[in-house]
Amino acid sequence: MQGRPTINDVAQAAGVSKSAVSYALSGRGRIGAETRERVLAVAAELGWQPSQQARGLSSSRTYAVGLVFARPAELIGADPFFAPFIAGVEAELSHHKYALLSQVIVGGEAEEEEGYRRLVSGGRVDGMILTDLRDFDPRIGLLRDLGMPYVAVGRPMQAIDGPAVSNDDSASVTSAVDHLADLGHQRIAQVSGSRALVHGLERERAFHRALAARGLYAGTVIPGDFTGQSGAEGMSALLGLSPRPTAVIFANGLMAIAGMQEAARQGVSVPADISVVALDDNPIAPFVTPALTAVHTDVLLWGSLSARTIMAWIEGESDTSDVTLTSELVVRGSTAPPPSP
Repeated sequence: MQGRPTINDVAQAAGVSKSAVSYALSGRGRIGAETRERVLAVAAELGWQPSQQARGLSSSRTYAVGLVFARPAELIGADPFFAPFIAGVEAELSHHKYALLSQVIVGGEAEEEEGYRRLVSGGRVDGMILTDLRDFDPRIGLLRDLGMPYVAVGRPMQAIDGPAVSNDDSASVTSAVDHLADLGHQRIAQVSGSRALVHGLERERAFHRALAARGLYAGTVIPGDFTGQSGAEGMSALLGLSPRPTAVIFANGLMAIAGMQEAARQGVSVPADISVVALDDNPIAPFVTPALTAVHTDVLLWGSLSARTIMAWIEGESDTSDVTLTSELVVRGSTAPPPSP
């Protein structure tokens, strides 16, 4: 090391962000006791002391928030959730003079972990937004060890030391099942999202709970991946069953619209022969034929609240807490009573 050590030197030696070094010394922000002790030990070993001028400046801030995608780029582009979510994040960050730094990871978990480490150790972001949560997500422990603030988009299955901004998936699924059951449907199926993701698992479990609560038989679940192709394939598989379901709940609007097109291709009428509901609304849902019944969530607001929450943690606000959004079932033309036996 040449000359006087800097905050960058401490951050790199401790394997944390510059913000984590600042938090360790000031006591602001939420970092674990183990991380704080490691930072202080490295600072002492290197002989680093922040100057009075540095204490009065926010030079350790980047005013940027990171968002890492570990999906194939084509799936990100096809999923209608991300455009309004990112727009909500960007609008909120811009209002507070922050920027969003996003990165698409190509590869497996090792490449993804390296991507997070590069952002943190390079001092490029002050906090992270975690999407596509998984069962016992390894990124949560990684960011805790790195001393990096984060907000979880969704409700993780493990305990976390950061806030979460989530939608009530159980209520969304229950509203869809109740609507179909009230119409008289008894054979209800689901074409789900990825089971590798927490919200995919929770929606599938909520589906079975909602059917049981209405005294209905366990419904068939066809796994999908949020793309139109998986929606069409899921509908095709369900139409091949005997007896086939009289209603289908799709993971999102894109899948549902593709499923309705597949039904029409096979000469099956929606909703006369089979009803269709989407768990995530789509901007074109009111304009397809028939108009798509869907559970509507304000995704733009979801993004805005996620950005607001991570900035509050970065700023060291003590009242940072979880946020749960509510959804509304919008009944349109794709649902009707089941056909007569």
